[in-house]
Amino acid sequence: MNKLDDRALQYIATYFKALAEPMRLKVLNALQDGEKNVGELTVIAESTQANVSKHLSLLGQHGLVKRESRGNCVYYSIADQSIYQLCELVCGQIGNQMNIEAEVKNLFMSTINTRNNTPASTQ
Repeated sequence: MNKLDDRALQYIATYFKALAEPMRLKVLNALQDGEKNVGELTVIAESTQANVSKHLSLLGQHGLVKRESRGNCVYYSIADQSIYQLCELVCGQIGNQMNIEAEVKNLFMSTINTRNNTPASTQ
């Protein structure tokens, strides 16, 4: 992100905003193993067709999914597989943060248990 102007930074922020919605992540996750139509995605996402379609439209605007009409069905697939690399990177960072938080919690619990002379396994 070296020396990006305000317009470029706004574009990047909008791209990340497209990923900042659990339903859209759910749709991207569902498409990871191949193309699906709206009906299939509606079942997987446990949502309405209108809601899934709205999110697919936004994902399409950002170049994350592509659509292909076949007869009277529209199939969606991932337009850029690198989105999964980005998601894996983010998930890895979240996992690392959760591990650190768990270690800190264990340190505090150990201190509390030591003060109370209570074994850690009974807490």
